[in-house]
Amino acid sequence: MVIGCLVLDIFLPYAASLKDKRKVLNHLRDRIRSRHNVALAELEYQDKWQRARIGIVTLNNEQAVIDQVLHRIAADVRDNLDGEILKTDFFYF
Repeated sequence: MVIGCLVLDIFLPYAASLKDKRKVLNHLRDRIRSRHNVALAELEYQDKWQRARIGIVTLNNEQAVIDQVLHRIAADVRDNLDGEILKTDFFYF
């Protein structure tokens, strides 16, 4: 069994409060969870308005499947986020 983890550092330039940030992240979380069978959590910067680090985790018997899912999620976030992805990291265990 292989576990895949995608970590995204995100900049949200239009968030003027933590409430704005939560609105964007909740929409992103709902979109990702409805389209892909993954777990998602905010990892850092909970007290910063315009920054977020999120982790997305999935598992499968084949790493190629996990790699495909995580790259599809990264592209989906990049195309639909009202902000900018500063850094993308992939980890496999």
